[in-house]
Amino acid sequence: MKQCLHFLHTALFARAEELLAKRIIDGDPLAYFLQGQLYFEEGWYDEALAQFEKIKEMDFQALYQLGVMYYDGLGTKEDPEKGVEYMKIIINSNSPKARHLKYAAAYNLGRSYFEGCGVKHSDKEAERLWIIAADHGNPKASVKAQSTLGMFYSTSNPKDLKKAFFWHSEACGNGSLESQGILGVMYLYGQGIRQNTKAALECLKEAAERGNIYAQGHLVEYYYKRKFYTKAAAFARRIAENDNIDMLAKITDCLPVYIAKGVAMATFYLARCLQLGVGIQQDQAAAKNYYSRVSVSLQVHSVLLLVLPIDWINKFVSICRR
Repeated sequence: MKQCLHFLHTALFARAEELLAKRIIDGDPLAYFLQGQLYFEEGWYDEALAQFEKIKEMDFQALYQLGVMYYDGLGTKEDPEKGVEYMKIIINSNSPKARHLKYAAAYNLGRSYFEGCGVKHSDKEAERLWIIAADHGNPKASVKAQSTLGMFYSTSNPKDLKKAFFWHSEACGNGSLESQGILGVMYLYGQGIRQNTKAALECLKEAAERGNIYAQGHLVEYYYKRKFYTKAAAFARRIAENDNIDMLAKITDCLPVYIAKGVAMATFYLARCLQLGVGIQQDQAAAKNYYSRVSVSLQVHSVLLLVLPIDWINKFVSICRR
């Protein structure tokens, strides 16, 4: 079956390449970009880079893709300065052809300032650019920037949880799976908004059904704390089997750190259920195995320590010391 699908994909790709080559010969200017994009989507980054380079002076879409490729080192050596340069050209252009790319370019440039990569680090400039990219919650703007602003305000010093809640609400309303899970947690604990368990569960359950691992981990904790042990253990077992964090991040378009946290929380409560024999048959050896998985996850994704509740970490550490 896989071989048949691969053959079909190869045939379709060859046909698409053939049609685009004909359109280029016929003088269709869009075909140049589409051919480069075809290569990019296939992961043929060298070919995509060469194609985009040919038309970067006349095609802002090609210039944008080149900015991404140079920044991330796709098909070329990493050159974040050049990536920043290309994004600035798009943002500062008055051409109508660049207008639809400005939100995405502003988001990426904000990311550069926040990371201090290709440009001097500046939280203030990153915030300014993300606000431009978010455009007051416009659904046609960068939803990624809206969600990022929510995270930025929830971790800034000092925090501004009301702003964080506002931007996660905007992003969630525009389809962000990441923000939907975070909103559920904010409602659950009254962060930036009055505590509302009903709204929290609605957000968390819908986000969980859509594949948000962070929301799933918090649902396991909710069920466990309310002594719905059977439900917590069964749900946690499914989540704990997720071991490819990077793949899940690509599939769900959620940050790896939040996915890792969701898996760690579910694994921890599954271990608790197995240790105490609640909601599942007691199994000390299995409990020890799952506790060790949490330990490894905390070491690999050490940034988790920045987002895990301190009481949760203390509880885990005390158990591991026994």
